[in-house]
Formats: sequence, C-alpha cells, structure tokens
Amino acid sequence: MRSILSIAAVLLLSASPAMSQTPPAKAPWDEAFLPPAPHWQGASQALIRDKADPWVTPFEADAEHDFSPTYADTRAWFDKLDKASKLIRVEDFGVSPQGRAIFAVIASKDGDKLDPQKPLLLVQAGIHPGEIDGKDAGMMLLRDMAFHGKDKLLDKVNLVLIPILSVDGHERSGPYSRPNQRGPRIQGWRNTATNQNLNRDFMKLDQPEMQALKRLQAKYKADLYVDVHVTDGMDYQYDVTYGFNGENGVWNRSPAIAKWLDGVLKPVMNKSLEAEGHIPGELVFGVDEHNPKAGFSDGGLGERFSNGWGAAAHVPTILIENHSLKPHAQRVLGTYVFIETAMKLLADKGGDLRTAIAADSALRPAEIPANFVSDDKPAYTRAFKGIKYEYYDSPASGRKEVRWLGEADPEIWNVPFYGSKPSLTLKRPAAYYVPSYRADIIERLKLHGVALETLPADTTLKVEMIRLVDPKIATRANEGHVQISVEKVTTETRDWTFPKGSVRVPTDQPLGDLVVLLLEPQSNESVFAWGMVPEVLSRVEYIEPYAIAPLAEKMMAADPKLKAEFEAKLAADPKFAADPDARLAWFYKRTPFYDDHHLLYPIAREAAK
Repeated sequence: MRSILSIAAVLLLSASPAMSQTPPAKAPWDEAFLPPAPHWQGASQALIRDKADPWVTPFEADAEHDFSPTYADTRAWFDKLDKASKLIRVEDFGVSPQGRAIFAVIASKDGDKLDPQKPLLLVQAGIHPGEIDGKDAGMMLLRDMAFHGKDKLLDKVNLVLIPILSVDGHERSGPYSRPNQRGPRIQGWRNTATNQNLNRDFMKLDQPEMQALKRLQAKYKADLYVDVHVTDGMDYQYDVTYGFNGENGVWNRSPAIAKWLDGVLKPVMNKSLEAEGHIPGELVFGVDEHNPKAGFSDGGLGERFSNGWGAAAHVPTILIENHSLKPHAQRVLGTYVFIETAMKLLADKGGDLRTAIAADSALRPAEIPANFVSDDKPAYTRAFKGIKYEYYDSPASGRKEVRWLGEADPEIWNVPFYGSKPSLTLKRPAAYYVPSYRADIIERLKLHGVALETLPADTTLKVEMIRLVDPKIATRANEGHVQISVEKVTTETRDWTFPKGSVRVPTDQPLGDLVVLLLEPQSNESVFAWGMVPEVLSRVEYIEPYAIAPLAEKMMAADPKLKAEFEAKLAADPKFAADPDARLAWFYKRTPFYDDHHLLYPIAREAAK
C-alpha cells in the first residue's frame, strides 16, 4: 500500500505544475463574439447605489452590474421591501404552469385601495424573461421611492410593476439563452414552460400567465401601460427605443391617444433620457439584415402584440425595446429613467391622457381595418444614428457578412421608413351571437373585459350566418395552434336557435373594435384564424355513387338550367370533367342531403341598423 501511495503522490506532484500553467480552454461560445459596444458614461450611472446600502439590489451589488437575480431572490427582496415600507405592497395575481406565483408590486400612498382619481402606470417586465431590464430598473426605483427621497413620485400617481410575467421561462435560465444580447450573464428563456410566446397571446389569451395579466388589468385599470423588451437585430447608436401604434400620425385605432403619446409624452421622454446620457430612438426594425441602410419598418401593427392590442382596446400602450448590444447596466438605467419620467408626466398631464382615452373609447367606426401588412412604398425618409460597419467574406456562410465596428457613424443615415397598411376591411355589425356550447370563446371575451348579454332561455333569432369559402389549414403549428385562413366568405340570413346561456356581444361598446377582430373569421387575430373552431371544416354524412349517379340524372332531367350549368363546368374545367368523384360531388352539394352545417361558422352576426 505504501509503495502505491508513494507512486500516486509523485504522479500528482509532477502533474500539478503543468495543470496550473494550462487552464482549460474556453469553448468558442464562451469567448466574446458580439460586436464591440461603444463607450458609454451616462449621468444616470449616479442612480446606482453603493454595496454598503442595506437596500442595494443584486444588479447594483454585482461588480460588473451584469447580473439579474433569480425568481426566488427577486420575490424575497420585494417581500422584504413590502415589510419595511408602507408604500410598497406585493400582490399575487396568478399561478404559472409549473406552480410559481406570478406577482405584482404596487407602489402607492393610498394603502390597500388605490384612489381611482390618480393616474396609474402599469409596467410589465419579463414577458420575455431574457429581456429583464424592467425588473432590475423597477427594483431600484421602488427602493428609491421607499427610502431615498423619491416618494413624492407617488403623491399624484400610482405604480403597478410586474417584475416577471413569464416566471417559468425566467427560471429556465443560463448563459446561453440569448446569443444576440449583451448581458445579463445569466438570462431566462424566451418561451414559457408550455413553450408558448406570451408576446403573441394578447388576443387569443391561451396561457395562464396572460389570463392572469388580463385579470390584473381589469382590477388596476392603467392609464399608461409600458411593456419592457430588448431588441434583436442590427446595431445602432440608440440605447432606449420605444414605440406605439399611431406614431408620427400614422393611421391608428386610437388617434387621440396616439396624438398625446406623440405630442406630449415623446418630447418630454426624449429630453429626460438625453439629459441622463441616453440616446432615445423610435422603435424600428431593419428590412434587410444584409443591407443596414435599406430602410426600416414599424414591425407590423398586429393585435397579438401589446401595442396592437392596446390600440384596439384604447389603452395607451408603449413597447420599449432597449438595444440588445448595449450593456445590461446601460439598458437598466435607461429603463429607470423612462419609468420615473412616465410617472412625473402622468402626475402633470394624466388628466389630458384620460380625456384622450375617453374620446377614443367613444369611437364606433363602421369599418374596421385588419390584417396589417408592410407597405411596399416607404412612408417617408428619416434620419438615423447608425453604427459604422463593413463587409467581409465569411468562410462559414460563403458570402459577405456585416461586421459592426462599435463606433458611432458621424454621418447621419437618411433611410426610407416603411409603415403598415391593412389588407382587409371588416364591416361592424350591431352584435354577434356566440352559442353557449362555445364556453371557451365566451370566457376569452370575458377575460378581455367585453360586455356580454346572456340569453336566459333557448331563443330563435333571425341572424346573418357566415359560410366559409375554401378555408386553408396551415402546414405547421404556431403557438400551440394549427392556424386556418379564409379569404372569402358568403352570408345567409336564417332563423337560428341559440341555446340558453348563449351570449349576445354588442359592438356598441369601448371594446367593440376588438370584438370584431376576435369574431370575424377573416381577421387573422380571430378565434377562427387561431384554429379554435375547426369543427366547421368537417363534413358529416355522404352518399354512395350507386345512389347519387341516378339521382343526378333525374336532377338534370328535371332542371334544364342545372344541366346547362353542369355542362358549362365540364367544358371550362377539363380536370373536373375527368374526375368522376368530383362530378358526382357537384350534384351532391345541390341536394338537401348535403351537410348544411359544413363550413357554416357557428358565431352569427346581428346586422347593423
């Protein structure tokens, strides 16, 4: 035993120097591969508290300010703040699929019941948990309101902060979540535990996290709703970009709100951010990742996103997209300044914003634009603060790739900006009727806050039924659904019996636009488009050739006009003429035996008066 131990000791001693001199090599993905970040020394850095402060946040305590705490540590920190300050209250408002509490932090001087006369700011962070700047900024600001003299912010305004909406995604964390983003070192995962993207769920309301958010929104009606994200895509000088539907006078469902955001909020916000050393910019998306100067777009105005939903629901909604290639600290501090400025602005101008909300909520347009697509012609040319770049030959891709150089381009880019335009116009009926057996759709409408009228008994009504013409099923799933599209519909006025518990959904209400977008099957945000009414695609019953063939012959003999129509179809469509089954099906559809409910949408319209 002694000799074996001696040999082992010699081997260890001889190996030690070599081991100490040759540390394990880093994997390529652990080395720096993102473009360099321009040097930044903004005045907002003074907001960071020293480690000696008993209420220093984990982000601030980190030597590099590149850390964001776990869900458990975040909750423990806020619970401690709740106990220490009468201004702060933590409130659970939902449970995630993996059983975690989804919580909000309320900052107010009103106690448990908020004064409805005060404007309310709702800030939501972590809908994409890797993009967590809003959580760390919110922790700092709430601490400063509790202990460092900023409690005056709450004299005329209340704040509701959701630090982490997608709590399960937040805990699927690691250093390899967002390869296009600079920090924090450990990031959450984009999707939820059920692999859903909550930022596509503002209309269909599939997920428990989003359903919980809607209940919270109903309880605390926000005068301004801020959704905090981090960008993907190209490099540029701006560090805090933000936008809203209707920016710069572009068409919008809520024109008075957009005018306030454009003319009141934007100049004040930009001035405040610039004073703290930030470079604010409008929210844009590059149209060609291989040609940065090709132009920008608004990224679409779809209602599945917070800004699109907010415009349809007449809730002033700002989508912040901090720039992914700026350091985490720079983004967090910019978000702090944004939230603080928004509170000051609501204290000063919140009454005017409420007037704008009321004006837009009273609108009842006869036509509802829908299904936005990118305009093929630029709306205008805009000045843009770009970053220098060059092209190089990539041996990996086999083509020229963009290399960002991390230096501000002294030349202002003048580039085209492409807006969005509706590709469909929907007429506004007086109301819709949803049958009681579609309780799932009725529940989604309730979650949205839509006013409903429940039928107390079985009721027969003369309504307009919608028949779908050649609907198309998507070839792959999207967000847990197989989507269905239909470009053309026909209508039939019929007497239809709706069972007890069915609902009438009037469109003469503030959420009437949203109702139309949810219930018209041609809308790409409708319950039908998301594949929630697939049963109408199934045809029930059939007829054998031995029965339909002689019946078809009798039909032609009895109806010369039908015979002529059939012969014209044969002459015009050789493929049809060569298909015996298609020929017989043509006749079957013209008999009373054919399934009358096939492609008949179960949600009816009450015609506008």
